Amino acid sequence: MVPVGTVGYDVDTEETLGDLTRGGDRVLVAKGGKGGLGNQHFKSSTNRTPRKATPGYPGEKRELRLELKLIADVGLLGLPNAGKSTLISAVSAARPRIADYPFTTLHPNLGVVYVGEHKSFVMADIPGLIEGAAEGAGLGIRFLKHLQRTRLLLHLVDIAPPDPEADPVRDARAIAAELKKFSPELAGRERWLVLNKLDLMPPADAEKRCKDIVRRLRWKGPVFRISGATRAGTKELCQAVMRRLDEIQADAAQGGNPARE
Repeated sequence: MVPVGTVGYDVDTEETLGDLTRGGDRVLVAKGGKGGLGNQHFKSSTNRTPRKATPGYPGEKRELRLELKLIADVGLLGLPNAGKSTLISAVSAARPRIADYPFTTLHPNLGVVYVGEHKSFVMADIPGLIEGAAEGAGLGIRFLKHLQRTRLLLHLVDIAPPDPEADPVRDARAIAAELKKFSPELAGRERWLVLNKLDLMPPADAEKRCKDIVRRLRWKGPVFRISGATRAGTKELCQAVMRRLDEIQADAAQGGNPARE
């Protein structure tokens, strides 16, 4: 049984053979050969028990590579320790491992976020990226495939990194660059800036830091200020995400192009 979200590729040609996005999906990856003629075919009035048959023809042969891509509405993007796991644990029932050192998350996590009656979306948390990930640094970019089906990306930025030499703006640009190296299509996906860890600074200092980050990034898209640890601002963020997902779904229903592959 192949799980939903699996994509099949031909190893020799890299052709995409099928993408199972819904339960019950079926894909023909290779045709069977034509069967031979059995004894019954050679039966006649003079030969009632023939002992003759012909072999069938061989079917197609393919070597397959199966790749699982998680199906989620929203993907979290950011450096290790940006607070992605803390956020998904704050807004959903997911309980990823959380610690104060890099690469706590070693595999993708999914969480269902409920924002009201019959209103929910799926959020994906993947291991954090670092500069040079496209060349294999850190955990590389092998988990970014799990963001390819998402409709919206949330780029988390730690406004108070423990390293005094760290620059949130430089790091945010580095993450965007690694994303573009991996997939220009994914880099062009709608992305919101989420400034996290407000609780680690006095309110006035946090506000000043947030404004400086937005100014230096020349960010024109939506910006949210949150604390995953205290859940400040997370409700407003999730409600805005739900509204945007509804808009994307409505556009797709009218013949638009949904972001999900």
